[in-house]
Amino acid sequence: MTHHAVEEMAEDNLGIFDVEAAILNGQITKVERGDLRGPRYIIEGAGIDQSTPVGVVGRFKETGIFLIITVYEIT
Repeated sequence: MTHHAVEEMAEDNLGIFDVEAAILNGQITKVERGDLRGPRYIIEGAGIDQSTPVGVVGRFKETGIFLIITVYEIT
């Protein structure tokens, strides 16, 4: 998770469990291609309370790890 993602998560009063729930139970709604670093995946799902809509943007690094770039509450 990038420092930016942690800041945005805190700004929207989201916790790590909200991000985890959104990734595990949400779905990929968009794939943005064209960046030399690789495609970015936009995942939308509910937070841990099952009612807060959460967006997660990330990409797979060359090591296979999914790097979370930013997190936000969907309004």
